[in-house]
Order: sequence, then structure tokens, then C-alpha cells
Amino acid sequence: MAARSPYFAAEESARGIRPGESPAAALRRILATPGAHQAPCCFDALGARLVERAGFPIGFMGGTRNNSTQDFACSVFLEEAFGFCVSAARLGLPDVGLISYGEMVDQGRLINEAVSIPVIGDGDNGYGNSMNIKRTIKGYINAGFAGIMLEDQVAPKACGHTEGRKVIPRDEAIMHIKAAVDARKESGSDIVIVARTDSRQAISFDEALWRVKAFADAGADVLFIDALASVEEMKAFCAVAPEVPKMANMLEGGGKTPILSPAELEKIGFSLVVYPLSLVGVSMRAMQDALVAIKDGGVPPPSILPSFQEIKDTLGFNRYYKEEKQYQVDK
Repeated sequence: MAARSPYFAAEESARGIRPGESPAAALRRILATPGAHQAPCCFDALGARLVERAGFPIGFMGGTRNNSTQDFACSVFLEEAFGFCVSAARLGLPDVGLISYGEMVDQGRLINEAVSIPVIGDGDNGYGNSMNIKRTIKGYINAGFAGIMLEDQVAPKACGHTEGRKVIPRDEAIMHIKAAVDARKESGSDIVIVARTDSRQAISFDEALWRVKAFADAGADVLFIDALASVEEMKAFCAVAPEVPKMANMLEGGGKTPILSPAELEKIGFSLVVYPLSLVGVSMRAMQDALVAIKDGGVPPPSILPSFQEIKDTLGFNRYYKEEKQYQVDK
């Protein structure tokens, strides 16, 4: 099992993963503390570094999802972005199942090496059957992830905030979580398993409640129902298996789930809050604006362009030069 080793040793004041602590143990420790802990979705190592520098205790790497355009939240770049971000940033392609398991593991390894906070990776549906799920779990562990989210949609999948979703049968969905738990035990790992169901849209809200309770009984560590449609549904969800942390998805830009503050979400009972679109969305808009400025014969304005010194600070140039001096020899 690969060791988690950020390129630079983390500064103690900003450390999320403590010395001698696994990424998963750090995530479990954070989730055990009061609060609805925010985890912005990052899609590359630079974004993950910015999440950490901004003071967030957890990062979330989006994965793969076969999306639809039936809803505003799934149009243009506002497709349901757990899966959109990496496909867009790494391939420059829509998230329609084109990115592979191997590419996701590689992207995750680079992200995890860049930061000292725990990162959760979207594991999609595990890329196949239960045996595929076991391989996915072990691959995500070796990439340094603190947690992995697994869902119960059938292939081809679609955005959870649209109609017409389809999910695999109950028994198969439960067996997938059991396979993930077995793979974790076989690896001697404590990776956090986030179990997601899309059955709220595919079947009914009652079915979604049944499934998350069954996922908890099967060994899932965090529960997530996508596309909850009201505060009342959010409260009912948090009442199921109250000892198991719940995740909320704040789909920026117009999803089905109400957008609430962390304080409001904590009061309802959520422990983890994910923001899937913010970084990829503002990055696209800023790059578009910068290109317009250049095409018009100028340069991007200071409002969207950090100074060269700020860019170097973010990337760690000064830390690199300081550390490099320790190994210089007189000639």
C-alpha cells in the first residue's frame, strides 16, 4: 500500500493529516468532530493545493458520470459535477464515460501527493461488478485517497438531478458495498466508504431511505442520497442510521436540493458538505475572460489575474528554494 507523501512536508499549522496518521484516519477524526465539514470539489493537483491553502479540512475529487442535458444543472459546464470536473480538466471532454479507471487513479495520486489534507475520490459505480469494485477500492487506497464514493446507478448513468434515473437491484447494490468493505479489510486499510444512492429519482424517496439503511448495515461509513428535493427530505434522511455520518451535495447553479449554509446543514444532521461545481466553473469563466482580454490586445485585469509572486507562492517556489539550500554543497 503506497504511502501518502506530499511533495513538500506540510506546515504544522495547515496540517490536516497528523504525523503517523493515515488519510482515512484523519478523515474519520474530522467527521467525528461537530460541524458540517465543507469539501470543495477539486479536479487537479493545483486545485487541491488551493483548497488546502484556503483552510478547508477535506477535499473531494470528482470522477466519472454519464450525464444528461435534461436539466439546467446538467447543461454547459453545470453538469452534475462530481464526475464532470476531472473529465473536463484532464480530457477536455464531456463526462459521458470516456475517462477510465486508470486515468482516475493517476489523477488521484497526483492530487493526493500535492496536499496534506484527506481527499475523497468519486469511484463512480466501481467500474463494473463486485470484483471490479474490489480492484477499484485497492487502487484508490494506493493512490492515497482517504475515502471513496460508490453509487448504485446502472450504466449508462446520468445526472442525479434529472428524471429517468435507473439503479441496480437492491441486493446487487448491497453486495457492492460488501465487496468494498471486504477489499478494505484485505488491504489492511481504513479507507472511508461513502455509499451513494440515486434511487430518490429512479424509484422513490422511501426506496432511497431503505437503501441507505441497508448500506449502513453492510458497513458503509458515510451515507449520501443524491437529489433530495426538500428540507423535509433532508431531515428524514439524517434520521436514518443516526450514528452514520451523512453527506450533502450543494449543487451550485440550480439542482434539486436546497442550497443551505453549513450551520443549517449541521442543524439538520449533516457531517460532510460537497461543492461540486465552484472550482471548475469559475476556472472556465476566468479563462474565457482572460482569453477575451488577450484577443482584444491587452492582458487579463488584476481582478482575475494573480501577481506572478502570488502564483509562485501558491506553487511553493519559496519553499522549494529554502529546502533546496539544505542540500547544496560547496564547489
